[in-house]
Amino acid sequence: MSPSRGATLAVLCTVALMIVLDSTIVAVAIPAIQRDLGFTPAGVAWVVNGYLVAFAGLLLLAGRLGDLLGARRVFLTGLTVFTAASLLCGVAPNAGLLVAGRFVQGAGGALASAVILGMIVRLFPEPGPQARAMGIFSFTQAGGAAIGFVAGGVLTDLAGWPAIFLINVPFGVAAWFFGRRFILDGDRFAGRVDVLGALLITAGLSLGVYAIVAVGEPTSPAPAWSLAAAAFLLVVLFLVRQGKAPEPLIPLRLLRRPWLLAASATMVLIMAAGMGFQFVNTLFLQRVMGFDTLRTGLGFLPTPIVIGLVSLVVAARLTARFGPRRVLLTGLLLLAAGLALLSRIPAAPSYVVDLLPALIIMGLGVGITVPAIMMLAMAGASSEDTGLVSGLNNTAQQAGAALGLAVLAAVAASRTSSRLAAGVAEPLALRDGYSSAFLVGAAFVAAAALITATALRHPPTTPAVPGAAASASVAAGSVGSGAAPSASRPPAAAEPGN
Repeated sequence: MSPSRGATLAVLCTVALMIVLDSTIVAVAIPAIQRDLGFTPAGVAWVVNGYLVAFAGLLLLAGRLGDLLGARRVFLTGLTVFTAASLLCGVAPNAGLLVAGRFVQGAGGALASAVILGMIVRLFPEPGPQARAMGIFSFTQAGGAAIGFVAGGVLTDLAGWPAIFLINVPFGVAAWFFGRRFILDGDRFAGRVDVLGALLITAGLSLGVYAIVAVGEPTSPAPAWSLAAAAFLLVVLFLVRQGKAPEPLIPLRLLRRPWLLAASATMVLIMAAGMGFQFVNTLFLQRVMGFDTLRTGLGFLPTPIVIGLVSLVVAARLTARFGPRRVLLTGLLLLAAGLALLSRIPAAPSYVVDLLPALIIMGLGVGITVPAIMMLAMAGASSEDTGLVSGLNNTAQQAGAALGLAVLAAVAASRTSSRLAAGVAEPLALRDGYSSAFLVGAAFVAAAALITATALRHPPTTPAVPGAAASASVAAGSVGSGAAPSASRPPAAAEPGN
């Protein structure tokens, strides 16, 4: 890895870490924020939901803007917006301004993060270096979410809740200056933004994510099913528009690629299991094991530590030797095993005996699963669609995270309530609820493994980056064969429809 490429990757991963941290670091500070700014119990949820809805809704549009305007320009613009909004949140004197700042933060985060994965693929077109870069990036994505619980607890206890937002400012400013220096202008492709299509898909995705979130909100302004129906209608109108628009935001040919759809569905399921696990495990540590905020964060540490070691040291070597598909299947098996172990935890558990082994197994699974699915999701993306496919991948991650949080939380609450109604003691009822949620997470993983085993068998051969066709096709080709990549192998012919 050359110094310039290494420096560029460091900038991209730093910003990615800032953004993913922001999705979890706020969770542990919610009680303090509610107390200081006078939020209602329902209103304080928008400190989290405002960010999530804006972020998820704008990802596809941001990815396409990266293709049309240049990924570097969109990345730096998003970083500027995110950093400025973080400052606004940190000094917000009232609830309304904080929620507004969180919406703006989500928009800036979408602009910056939507193009990062595509920029990494362009920066590292060779299979070996790309696998190592994906390992580093996936650690920032998977490990960063867990680290957020630790950082949130420490910052809130030591400096108060504004610190969780203000800490982004110096890092954001530094990343902007280094990004200006190291990130080069990429290709830009002729075209205009389909404004109507952008409005439809942004509204549809935002409403869809809110519909998922509303499942767990007893005070939602509308039933979740009605929100979901409206979101579905907007997405259908968007697809109709794309079929008629002279310059569509998302070419329908992308949606006819079985590989891309299967990889996106797999990503949704993996993130649903992973983020749902983190949320439910937080509740388990606090409500069953009696951990405070700081001990809860520290209790998570084994998982991100293992994720980091595996992502940075082992994942690339395994991928180079066996191919990302086989590595993904192995990682999914580990994830399912970890969740199954968690579902069998007793009502009065020992952290070392009952919880730690499962956390380590989960770290192993995530550490090799996330880099592999990211490589598979980007396989076969043509150069003019790299930003859009990157945005689609990020959208799948956010949709999966929202789905996992909503479904696993609802399962845990429902099971706990039924057990309490049956006269079961509260600790045992809580354990049963969380155990059921972990089993549902394992079911998500099993579904992801089924898709991987059946629908991700024949890789696409469309080159991902101009001038690197051999590398891209070999990286994808290793999925089916399991053979070690060879950069000297000639590229395969493009197959329309993949």
